[in-house]
Amino acid sequence: MTDFYTVKETIEIRELFRSIDDLQLQINEQISLQPELWLTIQEKLRLDWTYNSNAIEGSILTRGETFFFLQEGLTVEGKPFKDFLDARNHAEAIDYLYQVIKDERPISQGLIKELNAFLLSGVTHTEAISQTGEKIKKPATPGEYKQRPNHVLQPDGTIHYYTDPLQVTE
Repeated sequence: MTDFYTVKETIEIRELFRSIDDLQLQINEQISLQPELWLTIQEKLRLDWTYNSNAIEGSILTRGETFFFLQEGLTVEGKPFKDFLDARNHAEAIDYLYQVIKDERPISQGLIKELNAFLLSGVTHTEAISQTGEKIKKPATPGEYKQRPNHVLQPDGTIHYYTDPLQVTE
């Protein structure tokens, strides 16, 4: 098994990589000119990424509540503690990912499991509904691949299905 996909190099792909490299040079130039602005952009990305990812997972925190919690560390009355725990874990996983990039660590299954462990830190179980419709608590397994299929009910009533357990490793 390999840790990457082999893609046939074409003229279009070479041009895309050249374009990406040019954009990266432009970004690096702007970062060096305005480092404080780059920190602001990173914080906004961290907030948006955390809020949107957790919303997909069923969190009922608003963007403002997520921002308030990440900035001040204070929860909002009436909201599930797990939503705050998920927000904290996600933000910390992003911080860890920035360090991974800085250290130029290769992407590996071990790294993916480390990130998963960050995301599930302190989570002992997740609320779920069994195939028979009863509420259950599924045990959380930080740092391990899932063993059973899963999905989440979105606030709008739609269901978001995740990758089948047999396909996770690949």
